[in-house]
Amino acid sequence: MSKRALIAVADGVEDLECVTLIDVLRRADVEVLVASIEERRMITCARGTRLTADTMLVDVLAQDFDLIVLPGGMPGAQRLAEFEPLAERVRRQAKAGELFAAICAAPALALQQYGVLRQRRMTCYPAFSDRLSGCTFVDEAVVVDGNCITSQGPGTALAFALALVEQLVGRSARSEVAKAMLV
Repeated sequence: MSKRALIAVADGVEDLECVTLIDVLRRADVEVLVASIEERRMITCARGTRLTADTMLVDVLAQDFDLIVLPGGMPGAQRLAEFEPLAERVRRQAKAGELFAAICAAPALALQQYGVLRQRRMTCYPAFSDRLSGCTFVDEAVVVDGNCITSQGPGTALAFALALVEQLVGRSARSEVAKAMLV
């Protein structure tokens, strides 16, 4: 049975992070559903890339996912942080012990606001680390703490995506995907 990942997107998410997550997870045969929080499926990323989501987030909130991921970028991460239906869904995911992840500004803005980082080791874009409380910032590219995976930014997006593959489908799948990509 294929693993399922939900990637929530909004206008202003980081282009490289978003596309890298989608691409690498799909290379690992993960069923990826890209869901927009906007009132339309077409979003414009932080650097101008246009992306068409597979669906609207509100239409899939009741579905089960093995992983929920939030890309960073500004103002996208802030928009994700303020979208309460997403916050509630991520809280449920965390409470159930299922994987949830975020990169760049999204850990500090969204996950912090959702209250799912308490007592965790995590990372984010270093300039946002002063917004954290109740958790431990670790200055590393990718940090895995139980069911929470976080990463620092566009330059760590590939390592982050490969870490998600490993958490979802195992170390051998990560190795196979990385080898095929010449990583």
